[in-house]
Amino acid sequence: MRHVQVTEAKAAFSGLLAAVEAGESVAITRRGRVIARLVPKTSTMAADAFRPFWDHPEEIDLVAPDERPPEPVAKL
Repeated sequence: MRHVQVTEAKAAFSGLLAAVEAGESVAITRRGRVIARLVPKTSTMAADAFRPFWDHPEEIDLVAPDERPPEPVAKL
């Protein structure tokens, strides 16, 4: 991870964003202390969001509804 002072980050913000888009992480520091991090955004798929539920099906108390024919819809 590259460390950059606030003043340098302010002057070269577009370049830092290009580096982050390329996969690099950047720590922004003030007086030697990290105050912010620029990290690449990772894509999240719906399957990844639900994976914890699939890994422990015994903990889920969802019940599938009964199969029924569709209800009639009134004409407009």
